[in-house]
Amino acid sequence: MKFNKSKELYSKAKELVPGGVSSSIRQTEWPVPLFFDKAHGSKMWDVDGNEFIDYVMGMGPNIFGHAPEFVTQSVYEDMQNGYCLTGQTVKENEMSEFIKKTIPFNRKVRYASSGTEIVQVALRLARSFTNKNKFLKFEGHYHGWMDSVLYNSHPDISNEENIFNPAPESGGISHGTSNEVIIAPWNDVEALENILKDNHKEISSIITEPILWNTNVILPEDGYLEKLRLLCDKYNILLIFDEVGTGFRVALGGAQEIYGIEPDLSTYAKSMAAGFPIAMLAGKPEIMDFLSNGKVVHGGSFNTNVMSVSASHATLNYLLNNKDFYKNLNRNGEALIKGLKEVASKNGIDILIQGLGSVFYLSFTSVKSIKNYREHALNIDFNKYKEFAKLMLINGVRLSQNGRWHMSSSHSEEDIKKTIYAANLSFAEL
Repeated sequence: MKFNKSKELYSKAKELVPGGVSSSIRQTEWPVPLFFDKAHGSKMWDVDGNEFIDYVMGMGPNIFGHAPEFVTQSVYEDMQNGYCLTGQTVKENEMSEFIKKTIPFNRKVRYASSGTEIVQVALRLARSFTNKNKFLKFEGHYHGWMDSVLYNSHPDISNEENIFNPAPESGGISHGTSNEVIIAPWNDVEALENILKDNHKEISSIITEPILWNTNVILPEDGYLEKLRLLCDKYNILLIFDEVGTGFRVALGGAQEIYGIEPDLSTYAKSMAAGFPIAMLAGKPEIMDFLSNGKVVHGGSFNTNVMSVSASHATLNYLLNNKDFYKNLNRNGEALIKGLKEVASKNGIDILIQGLGSVFYLSFTSVKSIKNYREHALNIDFNKYKEFAKLMLINGVRLSQNGRWHMSSSHSEEDIKKTIYAANLSFAEL
């Protein structure tokens, strides 16, 4: 494969945009961040004419694949009557009614444009509702790029003396924000209990990815989320589920449906609108009413813009009326996982795949399971995965650079066969 046009465009982009990209993670793509002409279904085509089976899928949102016709048509029709109304529409109400049918618990909802934004609303509500200032997050969890939450998503674990101290993930983060966050290891009830005994009077909320989407797609250990719920009740702490990644992807009702755990607040984004920018906060009415009585302020000119509402309305309507969607999505994902494991074994390559059929993580490691960030950081061969992703791209399959694979309903049996074939070739070259 040749990437001459992408290389040329990237060289120009670096003169105009820092790093040549508008999201830092895109910088890591080999050989350069690619420029694309079009995408449809499971496929993408770059400016050099290369065709790829895509498992990046917008980093998760594209559960139907790229440009699903029923979403595109809905957006096209609705946008003829305006884009940014800064007012309410009938479809927004209907979308909210759809939401009530999907989330397993009684909730009120509020909308924004991105997952990062809506997490900020959740934390602000928690502080106001509890009259406590700090929050607890877990090592390896990512809740957006704002100063208040960008701590310990990928911390350096080499210095055991600084274990679980707040570590900023970026330069320029306000020093004061570190005083508001407490870090804990995930999937460790005993460690969490010890932290809460000493700090619960200051902690307004615990925020967690119920499935650790951003690190190895790690599932919670049996009983862990139940214990988390009990500890929050015991210490008057709000439990926030960050379902920005898992919501509407792992199940219609998200991880809450799978595990049957009721958070106080939960955040959503990515798969909710099949690739259009929208985010949502769902919460218990008594908490959410702080937004209506003026105690907590939340705004945004682009919140519930016509295109995003239309896309979300079409997405949710489709999911509600296609009961086998997730069964089929997970079945195809499991078939791909099975094939990847087989060709890895055939080539004498040790891999670990964790997650669910709709989303999973492939690691180069000999360990049989990974339950938290530290085990992930200590046991994964990241360089080998980067080389594997490079080889897969050459063989016509585009992967995310962080190891997470996203299935869509547009991935066919033929796509899966071709992907397994490409993996076999790539494993053989490692």
